[in-house]
Amino acid sequence: MTDGTGVFRRRVLRDVKRGYMTKLIIQIPCLNEADSLPDTLVALPRVIPGIDKIEILIIDDGSIDGTAEVARRFGAHHLVRHRRNRGLAAAFQSGLDAALAAGADIIVNTDADGQYAGEDIAKLVAPIVANEADLVIGDRGVGRNEHFGPFKQCLQRLGSAVVRNLSGTEVTDAVSGFRAISRAAAQRITITTEFSYTTDMLIQAGRKRFKIISVPIRTNATERPSRLFKSIPQFIARQLMTMGRAYATYNPLRTFALIGGALATIGLLPVLRFLVLWAMGDGDGHLQSLVLGGALLVLGVMTGLMGVLAELVGANRKLLEASLGHIRRLEQDVAALRNGPQITPKSGNPEACEAA
Repeated sequence: MTDGTGVFRRRVLRDVKRGYMTKLIIQIPCLNEADSLPDTLVALPRVIPGIDKIEILIIDDGSIDGTAEVARRFGAHHLVRHRRNRGLAAAFQSGLDAALAAGADIIVNTDADGQYAGEDIAKLVAPIVANEADLVIGDRGVGRNEHFGPFKQCLQRLGSAVVRNLSGTEVTDAVSGFRAISRAAAQRITITTEFSYTTDMLIQAGRKRFKIISVPIRTNATERPSRLFKSIPQFIARQLMTMGRAYATYNPLRTFALIGGALATIGLLPVLRFLVLWAMGDGDGHLQSLVLGGALLVLGVMTGLMGVLAELVGANRKLLEASLGHIRRLEQDVAALRNGPQITPKSGNPEACEAA
Protein backbone atom coordinates (compact mmCIF):
# COMPACT_ATOMS: atom_id res chain seq x y z
CA MET A 1 0.00 0.00 0.00
CA THR A 2 2.79 2.38 0.89
CA ASP A 3 4.74 1.63 -2.30
CA GLY A 4 1.64 2.15 -4.44
CA THR A 5 0.90 5.47 -2.75
CA GLY A 6 4.48 6.61 -3.24
CA VAL A 7 4.41 5.73 -6.94
CA PHE A 8 1.10 7.58 -7.34
CA ARG A 9 2.48 10.64 -5.53
CA ARG A 10 5.62 10.76 -7.67
CA ARG A 11 3.56 10.36 -10.84
CA VAL A 12 1.20 13.18 -9.91
CA LEU A 13 4.07 15.47 -8.93
CA ARG A 14 5.80 14.69 -12.23
CA ASP A 15 2.65 15.66 -14.12
CA VAL A 16 2.24 18.84 -12.06
CA LYS A 17 5.83 19.91 -12.64
CA ARG A 18 5.78 19.66 -16.41
CA GLY A 19 6.73 23.05 -17.76
CA TYR A 20 8.37 23.85 -14.41
CA MET A 21 9.96 27.30 -14.13
CA THR A 22 12.66 28.50 -11.73
CA LYS A 23 11.08 30.92 -9.30
CA LEU A 24 12.95 33.54 -7.26
CA ILE A 25 11.23 35.21 -4.33
CA ILE A 26 12.80 38.35 -2.90
CA GLN A 27 11.77 38.77 0.72
CA ILE A 28 11.99 42.07 2.60
CA PRO A 29 11.40 42.24 6.37
CA CYS A 30 9.87 45.62 7.25
CA LEU A 31 9.14 47.64 10.36
CA ASN A 32 7.66 51.09 9.64
CA GLU A 33 9.34 51.35 6.23
CA ALA A 34 6.56 53.16 4.35
CA ASP A 35 8.93 55.99 3.36
CA SER A 36 11.91 53.94 2.17
CA LEU A 37 10.12 50.86 0.80
CA PRO A 38 8.97 52.38 -2.55
CA ASP A 39 12.53 53.19 -3.68
CA THR A 40 13.71 49.74 -2.59
CA LEU A 41 10.93 47.99 -4.53
CA VAL A 42 11.49 50.07 -7.66
CA ALA A 43 15.21 49.17 -7.62
CA LEU A 44 14.59 45.40 -7.57
CA PRO A 45 15.35 43.58 -10.84
CA ARG A 46 12.49 42.18 -12.90
CA VAL A 47 14.66 39.97 -15.16
CA ILE A 48 17.64 37.84 -14.10
CA PRO A 49 19.50 35.27 -16.25
CA GLY A 50 18.52 31.73 -15.28
CA ILE A 51 15.38 32.88 -13.45
CA ASP A 52 11.98 32.45 -15.10
CA LYS A 53 9.80 34.17 -12.51
CA ILE A 54 10.56 36.83 -9.89
CA GLU A 55 8.15 37.61 -7.05
CA ILE A 56 8.36 39.96 -4.07
CA LEU A 57 7.38 39.03 -0.54
CA ILE A 58 6.98 41.65 2.20
CA ILE A 59 7.07 40.71 5.90
CA ASP A 60 5.33 43.51 7.82
CA ASP A 61 6.62 43.06 11.38
CA GLY A 62 3.90 45.00 13.21
CA SER A 63 4.28 48.30 11.34
CA ILE A 64 1.97 51.18 12.23
CA ASP A 65 2.82 53.55 9.36
CA GLY A 66 1.01 51.88 6.46
CA THR A 67 3.91 49.73 5.24
CA ALA A 68 1.51 46.98 4.10
CA GLU A 69 -0.52 49.41 2.00
CA VAL A 70 2.64 50.74 0.36
CA ALA A 71 3.73 47.17 -0.42
CA ARG A 72 0.39 46.47 -2.11
CA ARG A 73 0.49 49.71 -4.06
CA PHE A 74 3.97 49.01 -5.43
CA GLY A 75 3.16 45.51 -6.62
CA ALA A 76 4.35 43.08 -3.94
CA HIS A 77 3.12 39.60 -4.79
CA HIS A 78 2.97 38.23 -1.24
CA LEU A 79 2.43 39.85 2.14
CA VAL A 80 2.95 38.36 5.61
CA ARG A 81 1.78 40.51 8.52
CA HIS A 82 2.71 40.11 12.18
CA ARG A 83 0.01 41.56 14.42
CA ARG A 84 2.74 42.98 16.66
CA ASN A 85 6.47 43.50 16.37
CA ARG A 86 8.28 40.17 16.87
CA GLY A 87 11.80 41.12 15.84
CA LEU A 88 13.99 40.70 12.78
CA ALA A 89 14.77 37.01 13.37
CA ALA A 90 11.09 36.07 13.56
CA ALA A 91 10.31 38.18 10.49
CA PHE A 92 13.08 36.45 8.53
CA GLN A 93 11.81 32.99 9.50
CA SER A 94 8.22 33.94 8.60
CA GLY A 95 9.52 35.06 5.23
CA LEU A 96 11.36 31.79 4.62
CA ASP A 97 8.27 29.76 5.49
CA ALA A 98 6.02 31.86 3.27
CA ALA A 99 8.47 31.82 0.36
CA LEU A 100 8.80 28.04 0.52
CA ALA A 101 5.03 27.66 0.66
CA ALA A 102 4.77 29.91 -2.42
CA GLY A 103 7.06 27.57 -4.36
CA ALA A 104 10.33 29.52 -4.30
CA ASP A 105 13.35 27.72 -5.75
CA ILE A 106 15.67 30.50 -4.59
CA ILE A 107 15.04 33.02 -1.82
CA VAL A 108 16.86 36.34 -1.57
CA ASN A 109 16.69 38.45 1.59
CA THR A 110 17.32 42.18 1.40
CA ASP A 111 16.67 45.21 3.61
CA ALA A 112 13.90 47.74 3.13
CA ASP A 113 16.13 50.76 3.76
CA GLY A 114 17.88 50.50 0.40
CA GLN A 115 21.31 49.71 1.87
CA TYR A 116 21.92 47.01 -0.74
CA ALA A 117 21.96 47.62 -4.50
CA GLY A 118 19.02 45.77 -6.03
CA GLU A 119 20.93 45.11 -9.26
CA ASP A 120 23.38 42.91 -7.34
CA ILE A 121 20.68 40.31 -6.67
CA ALA A 122 21.77 38.76 -9.98
CA LYS A 123 25.23 38.23 -8.46
CA LEU A 124 23.75 36.54 -5.42
CA VAL A 125 21.60 34.03 -7.28
CA ALA A 126 24.12 33.16 -10.03
CA PRO A 127 26.06 30.53 -7.98
CA ILE A 128 22.80 28.86 -6.89
CA VAL A 129 21.43 28.85 -10.45
CA ALA A 130 24.71 27.23 -11.54
CA ASN A 131 24.30 24.64 -8.72
CA GLU A 132 27.59 25.79 -7.16
CA ALA A 133 26.28 26.95 -3.76
CA ASP A 134 23.54 26.42 -1.21
CA LEU A 135 23.92 29.83 0.44
CA VAL A 136 25.42 33.04 -0.97
CA ILE A 137 26.35 35.99 1.24
CA GLY A 138 26.75 39.51 -0.12
CA ASP A 139 30.13 40.87 0.99
CA ARG A 140 29.95 44.62 1.60
CA GLY A 141 33.73 44.95 1.77
CA VAL A 142 33.52 46.02 5.40
CA GLY A 143 37.24 46.78 5.67
CA ARG A 144 37.10 49.43 2.97
CA ASN A 145 33.43 50.38 2.67
CA GLU A 146 33.13 54.17 2.42
CA HIS A 147 29.75 54.10 4.20
CA PHE A 148 31.30 52.57 7.35
CA GLY A 149 33.35 54.50 9.88
CA PRO A 150 36.73 53.16 11.09
CA PHE A 151 35.25 51.76 14.32
CA LYS A 152 32.46 49.94 12.47
CA GLN A 153 34.93 48.55 9.95
CA CYS A 154 37.09 47.16 12.76
CA LEU A 155 34.07 45.79 14.61
CA GLN A 156 32.67 44.10 11.51
CA ARG A 157 36.01 42.47 10.67
CA LEU A 158 36.41 41.18 14.22
CA GLY A 159 32.85 39.86 14.36
CA SER A 160 33.19 38.11 11.00
CA ALA A 161 36.43 36.47 12.15
CA VAL A 162 34.71 35.12 15.27
CA VAL A 163 31.77 33.76 13.25
CA ARG A 164 34.15 32.12 10.77
CA ASN A 165 35.82 30.22 13.58
CA LEU A 166 32.53 29.22 15.21
CA SER A 167 30.85 28.14 11.98
CA GLY A 168 33.82 26.61 10.20
CA THR A 169 33.17 28.74 7.11
CA GLU A 170 35.11 31.33 5.09
CA VAL A 171 32.44 34.03 5.09
CA THR A 172 33.96 37.52 4.98
CA ASP A 173 30.90 39.54 6.02
CA ALA A 174 29.03 37.51 8.62
CA VAL A 175 26.29 40.01 9.49
CA SER A 176 25.36 40.98 5.95
CA GLY A 177 21.60 40.62 5.54
CA PHE A 178 21.91 40.49 1.74
CA ARG A 179 21.91 36.76 1.02
CA ALA A 180 20.43 34.10 -1.23
CA ILE A 181 19.55 30.54 -0.28
CA SER A 182 18.40 27.55 -2.28
CA ARG A 183 15.07 25.87 -1.61
CA ALA A 184 16.67 22.66 -0.29
CA ALA A 185 18.88 24.60 2.13
CA ALA A 186 16.04 26.85 3.32
CA GLN A 187 14.02 23.77 4.22
CA ARG A 188 16.77 22.81 6.70
CA ILE A 189 17.11 26.22 8.38
CA THR A 190 15.15 27.13 11.51
CA ILE A 191 16.10 30.39 13.22
CA THR A 192 15.97 30.04 17.00
CA THR A 193 17.33 33.38 18.19
CA GLU A 194 15.08 36.35 18.92
CA PHE A 195 17.63 39.02 17.93
CA SER A 196 19.18 38.68 14.47
CA TYR A 197 19.14 35.74 12.10
CA THR A 198 22.51 36.46 10.41
CA THR A 199 24.99 34.74 12.72
CA ASP A 200 22.57 32.03 13.86
CA MET A 201 21.89 31.11 10.24
CA LEU A 202 25.60 31.00 9.35
CA ILE A 203 26.55 28.78 12.28
CA GLN A 204 23.70 26.43 11.39
CA ALA A 205 24.69 26.41 7.72
CA GLY A 206 28.35 25.76 8.51
CA ARG A 207 27.60 22.90 10.89
CA LYS A 208 25.14 21.38 8.38
CA ARG A 209 27.86 21.43 5.71
CA PHE A 210 26.19 23.84 3.29
CA LYS A 211 28.25 25.08 0.39
CA ILE A 212 28.61 28.80 1.21
CA ILE A 213 30.02 31.45 -1.11
CA SER A 214 30.65 35.17 -0.59
CA VAL A 215 30.28 37.58 -3.51
CA PRO A 216 31.18 41.29 -3.50
CA ILE A 217 28.19 43.63 -3.60
CA ARG A 218 27.60 47.38 -3.58
CA THR A 219 25.95 49.35 -0.82
CA ASN A 220 24.15 52.67 -0.57
CA ALA A 221 24.32 55.20 2.23
CA THR A 222 21.39 55.02 4.66
CA GLU A 223 20.14 58.07 6.52
CA ARG A 224 18.35 56.54 9.49
CA PRO A 225 20.03 54.63 12.37
CA SER A 226 19.54 50.91 12.76
CA ARG A 227 16.28 49.80 14.37
CA LEU A 228 17.78 46.48 15.41
CA PHE A 229 19.74 47.91 18.35
CA LYS A 230 19.97 51.14 20.32
CA SER A 231 23.72 51.26 20.92
CA ILE A 232 26.94 49.56 19.85
CA PRO A 233 27.51 47.93 23.30
CA GLN A 234 23.99 46.46 23.18
CA PHE A 235 24.61 45.16 19.66
CA ILE A 236 27.89 43.52 20.70
CA ALA A 237 26.38 41.94 23.80
CA ARG A 238 23.37 40.53 21.96
CA GLN A 239 25.47 39.25 19.06
CA LEU A 240 27.84 37.49 21.48
CA MET A 241 24.87 35.87 23.21
CA THR A 242 23.44 34.78 19.86
CA MET A 243 26.76 33.33 18.67
CA GLY A 244 27.40 31.55 21.97
CA ARG A 245 23.91 30.07 22.04
CA ALA A 246 24.04 28.92 18.42
CA TYR A 247 27.50 27.39 18.86
CA ALA A 248 26.47 25.56 22.03
CA THR A 249 23.36 24.23 20.27
CA TYR A 250 25.39 22.57 17.52
CA ASN A 251 28.52 21.74 19.57
CA PRO A 252 27.19 20.90 23.05
CA LEU A 253 29.81 18.36 24.10
CA ARG A 254 32.71 20.56 23.11
CA THR A 255 31.17 23.61 24.80
CA PHE A 256 30.46 21.89 28.11
CA ALA A 257 33.77 20.00 27.99
CA LEU A 258 35.68 23.28 27.67
CA ILE A 259 33.76 24.85 30.56
CA GLY A 260 34.12 21.74 32.70
CA GLY A 261 37.79 21.40 31.88
CA ALA A 262 38.43 25.01 32.84
CA LEU A 263 36.63 24.58 36.18
CA ALA A 264 38.48 21.33 36.92
CA THR A 265 41.85 22.89 36.07
CA ILE A 266 41.21 25.88 38.32
CA GLY A 267 40.04 23.53 41.08
CA LEU A 268 43.13 21.37 40.75
CA LEU A 269 45.45 24.25 41.64
CA PRO A 270 44.32 24.78 45.27
CA VAL A 271 44.16 20.99 45.76
CA LEU A 272 47.78 20.66 44.62
CA ARG A 273 48.70 23.59 46.87
CA PHE A 274 47.14 21.82 49.86
CA LEU A 275 48.87 18.54 49.05
CA VAL A 276 52.26 20.24 48.79
CA LEU A 277 51.74 22.05 52.10
CA TRP A 278 50.44 18.86 53.71
CA ALA A 279 53.51 16.95 52.55
CA MET A 280 55.64 19.66 54.16
CA GLY A 281 53.73 19.23 57.43
CA ASP A 282 51.78 22.48 57.15
CA GLY A 283 48.42 21.27 55.90
CA ASP A 284 46.27 21.89 58.98
CA GLY A 285 45.79 25.61 58.36
CA HIS A 286 44.97 25.31 54.67
CA LEU A 287 41.88 23.09 54.58
CA GLN A 288 39.99 25.89 52.79
CA SER A 289 42.17 25.27 49.73
CA LEU A 290 41.14 21.62 49.73
CA VAL A 291 37.45 22.53 50.13
CA LEU A 292 37.52 25.14 47.36
CA GLY A 293 39.50 22.94 44.98
CA GLY A 294 37.28 19.93 45.65
CA ALA A 295 34.14 21.96 44.97
CA LEU A 296 35.52 23.22 41.66
CA LEU A 297 36.60 19.72 40.65
CA VAL A 298 33.10 18.41 41.35
CA LEU A 299 31.59 21.27 39.34
CA GLY A 300 33.94 20.50 36.47
CA VAL A 301 32.97 16.82 36.42
CA MET A 302 29.26 17.65 36.64
CA THR A 303 29.61 20.14 33.76
CA GLY A 304 31.31 17.47 31.67
CA LEU A 305 28.46 15.05 32.38
CA MET A 306 26.00 17.76 31.37
CA GLY A 307 27.88 17.97 28.07
CA VAL A 308 27.33 14.24 27.48
CA LEU A 309 23.61 14.67 28.16
CA ALA A 310 23.51 17.73 25.90
CA GLU A 311 25.16 15.72 23.13
CA LEU A 312 22.41 13.11 23.43
CA VAL A 313 19.81 15.88 23.29
CA GLY A 314 21.63 17.22 20.22
CA ALA A 315 21.25 13.84 18.51
CA ASN A 316 17.52 14.03 19.18
CA ARG A 317 17.48 17.58 17.81
CA LYS A 318 18.97 16.32 14.53
CA LEU A 319 16.15 13.78 14.24
CA LEU A 320 13.59 16.51 14.92
CA GLU A 321 15.18 18.78 12.30
CA ALA A 322 15.11 15.96 9.75
CA SER A 323 11.43 15.34 10.55
CA LEU A 324 10.67 19.06 10.23
CA GLY A 325 12.38 19.11 6.84
CA HIS A 326 10.26 16.18 5.64
CA ILE A 327 7.09 17.85 6.92
CA ARG A 328 7.96 21.08 5.11
CA ARG A 329 8.56 19.22 1.86
CA LEU A 330 5.28 17.34 2.19
CA GLU A 331 3.38 20.56 2.87
CA GLN A 332 4.95 22.18 -0.18
CA ASP A 333 4.18 19.13 -2.35
CA VAL A 334 0.56 19.31 -1.25
CA ALA A 335 0.48 23.03 -2.09
CA ALA A 336 1.94 22.27 -5.53
CA LEU A 337 -0.66 19.60 -6.17
CA ARG A 338 -3.46 21.93 -5.08
CA ASN A 339 -2.36 25.12 -6.80
CA GLY A 340 0.01 24.10 -9.56
CA PRO A 341 3.41 25.69 -10.20
CA GLN A 342 2.19 28.40 -12.56
CA ILE A 343 -0.21 30.37 -10.35
CA THR A 344 0.87 33.95 -9.78
CA PRO A 345 -1.17 36.54 -7.82
CA LYS A 346 -2.15 39.64 -9.73
CA SER A 347 0.09 42.64 -9.20
CA GLY A 348 -1.37 45.01 -6.67
CA ASN A 349 -3.47 42.25 -5.08
CA PRO A 350 -0.91 40.17 -3.20
CA GLU A 351 -1.50 36.97 -1.34
CA ALA A 352 -1.59 37.86 2.36
CA CYS A 353 -1.53 35.96 5.59
CA GLU A 354 -1.57 36.98 9.22
CA ALA A 355 0.82 35.78 11.91
CA ALA A 356 0.37 36.27 15.62
